[in-house]
Amino acid sequence: MLDKMKLWKSQPISSNFQERVMRIKKQEVPSHVAIIMDGNGRWAKKRALPRVAGHHEGMKVVRKITKLANELGVKTLTVYAFSTENWKRPKMEVDFLMKLPEEFLGTFLPELVKENVQVKMMGYREKLPAHTLRAVESAINETKNNTGLILNFALNYGSRAEILEAVKHVLNDSNNGIISEKDLNEETFSSYLMTSELADPDLLIRTSGEIRLSNFMLWQLAYSEFWFTDVLWPDFGEEHFVEAIEVYQNRQRRFGGV
Repeated sequence: MLDKMKLWKSQPISSNFQERVMRIKKQEVPSHVAIIMDGNGRWAKKRALPRVAGHHEGMKVVRKITKLANELGVKTLTVYAFSTENWKRPKMEVDFLMKLPEEFLGTFLPELVKENVQVKMMGYREKLPAHTLRAVESAINETKNNTGLILNFALNYGSRAEILEAVKHVLNDSNNGIISEKDLNEETFSSYLMTSELADPDLLIRTSGEIRLSNFMLWQLAYSEFWFTDVLWPDFGEEHFVEAIEVYQNRQRRFGGV
């Protein structure tokens, strides 16, 4: 199994980046790319820096990958920014992570507007600090009329909780006669999820060498292509994103067929 996983790791990078970009744009580009941005803490530790330094550096990577994804024609980019399990981390680290959306969106928002990027968020808003929520909702409002790439932040998000919540809503609607059992199918159930307005991801990228989903979009990733790299998120560059898209374009997606 591990030998097969190595096929998904990074391969040597071509020197002519722009030519690779042009080739990608001539083929089918994944409509929705989801990223588990892993390795910020390890990146900082390798440099004898506090973990928060890795998170701050990782924020800069989100900016450049968003711009590149938009240029390539990706329709939706979902980034796993903070999970429902991340509250277990040290308070200082959590507090810093909750301030990052303010800094990121505060500095990047004019560029997002200019680039025609629309900001969305999926996750549980109730537990987020007021200042974090204000920053995110301000960006959502400022970009709501944009028609380009959707930059979707998974913030205080957990897939098992999302699915359980969806089941509860289905049961409630069933009890109230809004939906019947015969009407319930995969498409209908998907409409109860936080991603109801989005297509399922075509491609999942995870950095830092970890090979697991970590409670991320378990329903939505059922038929996604996976691409893993040992590169830590703060070191993840445009050439790595291009490589992931190239690997995706060279795969055959059968969706259970032959």
